[in-house]
Amino acid sequence: MRAFLAGLAIALLPVLGAAENSRLQSLDTTDTGRAWEAVGRLDINGAGFCTGTLIAPDLVLTAAHCLYDKRTGRRIDPAAMEFRAGWRNGRASAYRRVRQAVAHPGYVYDGAVSADRVRHDVALLELDRPVRNTTVLPFTIAGQPRRGARVGVVSYAKGRAEAPSLQRVCDVMARQQGVVVMSCDVDFGSSGAPVFSFDGGVPRIVSVVSAKAEMRGARVALGSEIEGQIALLQAQLSSGRSHAVIAAPGANRVRVNGARNRTGARFIRVKPAGSGG
Repeated sequence: MRAFLAGLAIALLPVLGAAENSRLQSLDTTDTGRAWEAVGRLDINGAGFCTGTLIAPDLVLTAAHCLYDKRTGRRIDPAAMEFRAGWRNGRASAYRRVRQAVAHPGYVYDGAVSADRVRHDVALLELDRPVRNTTVLPFTIAGQPRRGARVGVVSYAKGRAEAPSLQRVCDVMARQQGVVVMSCDVDFGSSGAPVFSFDGGVPRIVSVVSAKAEMRGARVALGSEIEGQIALLQAQLSSGRSHAVIAAPGANRVRVNGARNRTGARFIRVKPAGSGG
Protein backbone atom coordinates (compact mmCIF):
# COMPACT_ATOMS: atom_id res chain seq x y z
CA MET A 1 0.00 0.00 0.00
CA ARG A 2 1.27 3.44 -0.80
CA ALA A 3 0.09 6.01 1.70
CA PHE A 4 -0.07 9.64 0.66
CA LEU A 5 0.21 12.63 2.95
CA ALA A 6 -3.08 14.06 1.85
CA GLY A 7 -3.86 17.46 3.31
CA LEU A 8 -0.30 18.74 3.05
CA ALA A 9 0.19 21.01 0.06
CA ILE A 10 3.95 20.98 0.42
CA ALA A 11 4.43 20.48 -3.31
CA LEU A 12 2.80 23.86 -3.92
CA LEU A 13 5.02 25.74 -1.49
CA PRO A 14 8.44 27.19 -2.23
CA VAL A 15 10.74 24.50 -0.89
CA LEU A 16 14.37 25.22 -0.24
CA GLY A 17 16.80 23.01 -2.08
CA ALA A 18 18.94 21.15 0.41
CA ALA A 19 22.56 22.15 0.70
CA GLU A 20 25.07 19.35 0.93
CA ASN A 21 24.18 17.15 3.89
CA SER A 22 26.77 15.47 6.05
CA ARG A 23 27.03 11.69 5.93
CA LEU A 24 25.85 9.42 8.70
CA GLN A 25 28.47 8.84 11.37
CA SER A 26 28.14 5.68 13.42
CA LEU A 27 28.35 6.35 17.15
CA ASP A 28 29.62 2.85 17.83
CA THR A 29 32.55 3.70 20.09
CA THR A 30 32.79 5.24 23.54
CA ASP A 31 34.45 8.36 22.15
CA THR A 32 31.99 9.00 19.32
CA GLY A 33 28.93 8.23 21.43
CA ARG A 34 29.89 10.06 24.62
CA ALA A 35 27.86 13.22 23.98
CA TRP A 36 24.78 11.29 22.86
CA GLU A 37 24.18 8.78 25.69
CA ALA A 38 20.73 10.27 26.40
CA VAL A 39 19.53 9.04 23.00
CA GLY A 40 18.50 5.43 23.28
CA ARG A 41 16.73 2.55 21.62
CA LEU A 42 13.15 2.05 22.73
CA ASP A 43 12.46 -1.67 22.49
CA ILE A 44 8.77 -2.38 22.05
CA ASN A 45 7.05 -5.60 23.02
CA GLY A 46 9.95 -7.69 21.75
CA ALA A 47 8.83 -7.03 18.18
CA GLY A 48 10.53 -3.83 17.11
CA PHE A 49 12.02 -0.55 18.21
CA CYS A 50 11.91 3.20 17.90
CA THR A 51 14.34 5.92 18.98
CA GLY A 52 13.80 7.91 22.16
CA THR A 53 15.58 10.66 24.05
CA LEU A 54 15.83 11.61 27.71
CA ILE A 55 14.62 15.15 28.35
CA ALA A 56 14.61 14.62 32.14
CA PRO A 57 16.05 11.84 34.31
CA ASP A 58 12.72 9.98 34.14
CA LEU A 59 11.16 11.27 30.89
CA VAL A 60 11.72 10.00 27.33
CA LEU A 61 10.53 11.84 24.22
CA THR A 62 9.51 9.74 21.21
CA ALA A 63 6.83 9.46 18.48
CA ALA A 64 3.22 8.69 19.40
CA HIS A 65 2.80 5.97 16.78
CA CYS A 66 5.49 3.93 18.53
CA LEU A 67 2.94 3.26 21.28
CA TYR A 68 0.68 1.21 19.00
CA ASP A 69 0.84 -2.38 17.81
CA LYS A 70 1.01 -2.07 14.04
CA ARG A 71 -0.73 -5.39 13.44
CA THR A 72 -3.74 -4.83 15.68
CA GLY A 73 -3.90 -1.07 16.08
CA ARG A 74 -4.10 -1.51 19.84
CA ARG A 75 -2.15 0.44 22.40
CA ILE A 76 0.87 -1.37 23.72
CA ASP A 77 1.12 -1.92 27.46
CA PRO A 78 3.85 0.49 28.67
CA ALA A 79 5.27 -2.35 30.78
CA ALA A 80 6.20 -4.07 27.50
CA MET A 81 8.58 -1.22 26.60
CA GLU A 82 12.20 -0.79 27.65
CA PHE A 83 14.38 2.27 27.12
CA ARG A 84 18.05 1.49 26.59
CA ALA A 85 20.02 4.71 26.97
CA GLY A 86 23.09 4.89 24.75
CA TRP A 87 22.53 1.35 23.43
CA ARG A 88 25.69 0.34 21.59
CA ASN A 89 27.06 -3.05 20.59
CA GLY A 90 24.92 -5.06 22.98
CA ARG A 91 25.24 -2.79 26.03
CA ALA A 92 23.46 0.30 27.35
CA SER A 93 24.43 3.00 29.82
CA ALA A 94 21.08 2.45 31.56
CA TYR A 95 18.11 0.12 31.20
CA ARG A 96 14.69 1.31 32.30
CA ARG A 97 11.16 -0.02 31.95
CA VAL A 98 8.33 2.37 31.10
CA ARG A 99 5.84 3.08 33.88
CA GLN A 100 3.34 5.13 31.90
CA ALA A 101 3.09 6.82 28.52
CA VAL A 102 1.04 9.62 26.98
CA ALA A 103 0.62 10.84 23.43
CA HIS A 104 -0.56 14.22 22.24
CA PRO A 105 -4.35 14.29 22.80
CA GLY A 106 -4.83 15.25 19.16
CA TYR A 107 -3.06 12.16 17.84
CA VAL A 108 -5.22 9.43 16.29
CA TYR A 109 -3.68 6.17 15.14
CA ASP A 110 -5.75 5.12 12.15
CA GLY A 111 -5.38 4.60 8.43
CA ALA A 112 -5.56 8.26 7.47
CA VAL A 113 -2.08 9.73 7.01
CA SER A 114 -2.57 13.45 7.37
CA ALA A 115 -0.98 16.67 8.51
CA ASP A 116 -2.78 16.29 11.85
CA ARG A 117 -1.34 12.84 12.35
CA VAL A 118 2.24 13.95 11.75
CA ARG A 119 1.85 17.23 13.65
CA HIS A 120 0.61 15.43 16.76
CA ASP A 121 2.93 12.43 16.50
CA VAL A 122 4.65 13.11 19.82
CA ALA A 123 4.69 11.04 23.02
CA LEU A 124 6.25 11.24 26.45
CA LEU A 125 7.21 8.18 28.50
CA GLU A 126 7.72 8.13 32.25
CA LEU A 127 10.37 5.61 33.32
CA ASP A 128 10.01 3.32 36.30
CA ARG A 129 13.16 4.86 37.81
CA PRO A 130 15.11 8.02 36.97
CA VAL A 131 18.42 7.62 35.15
CA ARG A 132 21.01 8.94 37.60
CA ASN A 133 24.16 8.54 35.57
CA THR A 134 26.68 11.34 35.12
CA THR A 135 27.40 10.18 31.56
CA VAL A 136 23.73 10.28 30.54
CA LEU A 137 22.66 13.92 30.51
CA PRO A 138 19.12 14.77 29.33
CA PHE A 139 18.74 17.18 26.43
CA THR A 140 16.78 20.42 26.60
CA ILE A 141 14.06 21.62 24.23
CA ALA A 142 14.50 24.65 21.97
CA GLY A 143 12.03 26.67 19.90
CA GLN A 144 10.68 25.48 16.60
CA PRO A 145 13.22 25.33 13.76
CA ARG A 146 13.06 28.02 11.12
CA ARG A 147 12.91 27.29 7.42
CA GLY A 148 16.45 27.04 6.06
CA ALA A 149 17.95 26.09 9.42
CA ARG A 150 20.69 23.50 9.62
CA VAL A 151 19.80 20.68 11.98
CA GLY A 152 21.04 17.23 12.88
CA VAL A 153 19.53 13.86 13.81
CA VAL A 154 20.67 10.99 16.04
CA SER A 155 18.78 7.76 15.37
CA TYR A 156 18.71 4.01 15.35
CA ALA A 157 17.29 2.42 12.22
CA LYS A 158 17.06 -0.66 10.06
CA GLY A 159 20.60 -1.89 9.40
CA ARG A 160 21.98 0.17 12.28
CA ALA A 161 20.00 -1.11 15.23
CA GLU A 162 23.04 -1.92 17.38
CA ALA A 163 24.45 1.61 17.51
CA PRO A 164 22.98 5.02 16.75
CA SER A 165 24.12 7.19 13.90
CA LEU A 166 24.58 10.96 13.81
CA GLN A 167 23.84 13.12 10.81
CA ARG A 168 25.16 16.44 11.99
CA VAL A 169 24.07 18.54 9.01
CA CYS A 170 20.76 18.43 7.17
CA ASP A 171 18.27 21.15 6.30
CA VAL A 172 14.80 22.31 7.22
CA MET A 173 13.33 22.54 3.74
CA ALA A 174 9.81 23.65 4.65
CA ARG A 175 7.38 24.06 7.54
CA GLN A 176 3.64 23.87 7.27
CA GLN A 177 0.73 23.14 9.62
CA GLY A 178 3.11 22.08 12.39
CA VAL A 179 4.99 19.65 10.14
CA VAL A 180 8.72 20.07 9.52
CA VAL A 181 10.13 18.79 6.20
CA MET A 182 13.85 18.00 6.38
CA SER A 183 16.53 16.58 4.13
CA CYS A 184 17.72 14.26 6.92
CA ASP A 185 18.53 10.58 6.30
CA VAL A 186 16.12 8.44 8.35
CA ASP A 187 14.83 4.89 7.99
CA PHE A 188 12.63 2.32 9.71
CA GLY A 189 13.33 2.56 13.44
CA SER A 190 14.14 6.28 13.30
CA SER A 191 10.64 7.15 14.51
CA GLY A 192 10.89 9.32 17.60
CA ALA A 193 14.47 10.32 16.87
CA PRO A 194 15.48 13.77 18.13
CA VAL A 195 16.17 16.55 15.65
CA PHE A 196 18.76 18.94 17.07
CA SER A 197 19.68 22.54 16.53
CA PHE A 198 23.28 23.43 17.32
CA ASP A 199 22.94 27.14 18.02
CA GLY A 200 25.81 28.25 20.21
CA GLY A 201 27.40 24.85 19.79
CA VAL A 202 24.88 23.24 22.17
CA PRO A 203 22.54 20.52 20.84
CA ARG A 204 18.89 21.15 21.72
CA ILE A 205 15.85 19.24 20.49
CA VAL A 206 13.64 21.14 18.04
CA SER A 207 11.61 18.32 16.48
CA VAL A 208 10.87 14.59 16.62
CA VAL A 209 11.02 12.36 13.53
CA SER A 210 7.59 11.06 12.57
CA ALA A 211 8.08 9.47 9.15
CA LYS A 212 10.20 9.11 6.08
CA ALA A 213 8.69 10.43 2.87
CA GLU A 214 9.38 11.10 -0.78
CA MET A 215 8.81 14.52 -2.27
CA ARG A 216 9.46 15.31 -5.91
CA GLY A 217 11.59 12.19 -6.15
CA ALA A 218 13.78 13.17 -3.19
CA ARG A 219 13.88 11.42 0.17
CA VAL A 220 12.88 13.64 3.08
CA ALA A 221 12.10 13.25 6.77
CA LEU A 222 8.93 14.57 8.34
CA GLY A 223 8.98 15.80 11.90
CA SER A 224 6.60 17.25 14.46
CA GLU A 225 7.06 20.71 15.88
CA ILE A 226 7.33 20.18 19.63
CA GLU A 227 7.40 23.71 21.01
CA GLY A 228 4.54 23.99 23.49
CA GLN A 229 3.68 20.29 23.33
CA ILE A 230 6.03 19.03 26.05
CA ALA A 231 4.29 20.96 28.83
CA LEU A 232 0.95 19.54 27.68
CA LEU A 233 2.29 15.98 27.79
CA GLN A 234 3.87 16.51 31.20
CA ALA A 235 0.55 17.78 32.53
CA GLN A 236 -1.15 14.63 31.25
CA LEU A 237 1.39 12.45 33.03
CA SER A 238 1.03 14.41 36.25
CA SER A 239 -2.75 14.12 36.16
CA GLY A 240 -2.58 10.36 35.64
CA ARG A 241 -4.09 10.52 32.15
CA SER A 242 -1.69 7.95 30.76
CA HIS A 243 -2.43 5.60 27.89
CA ALA A 244 -5.09 3.03 28.33
CA VAL A 245 -4.76 -0.19 26.35
CA ILE A 246 -7.57 0.30 23.87
CA ALA A 247 -8.11 -0.29 20.18
CA ALA A 248 -7.65 2.57 17.78
CA PRO A 249 -10.65 3.04 15.46
CA GLY A 250 -10.12 1.62 11.99
CA ALA A 251 -6.42 1.17 12.54
CA ASN A 252 -4.28 -0.42 9.89
CA ARG A 253 -0.60 -0.37 9.17
CA VAL A 254 1.27 1.40 6.45
CA ARG A 255 3.16 -1.02 4.24
CA VAL A 256 5.76 -0.56 1.56
CA ASN A 257 5.36 -2.96 -1.36
CA GLY A 258 3.23 -5.14 0.90
CA ALA A 259 6.02 -5.77 3.42
CA ARG A 260 5.41 -5.20 7.10
CA ASN A 261 7.49 -2.71 8.99
CA ARG A 262 8.44 -4.28 12.31
CA THR A 263 10.64 -1.51 13.61
CA GLY A 264 8.71 1.70 13.91
CA ALA A 265 9.09 4.49 11.38
CA ARG A 266 6.30 4.87 8.85
CA PHE A 267 7.01 5.37 5.16
CA ILE A 268 4.75 7.75 3.29
CA ARG A 269 4.91 9.50 -0.04
CA VAL A 270 4.00 13.17 -0.31
CA LYS A 271 1.57 13.45 -3.17
CA PRO A 272 1.99 16.56 -5.35
CA ALA A 273 -1.35 18.34 -5.61
CA GLY A 274 -3.22 17.57 -8.80
CA SER A 275 -1.07 14.59 -9.71
CA GLY A 276 -3.94 12.14 -9.74
CA GLY A 277 -4.37 8.86 -7.90
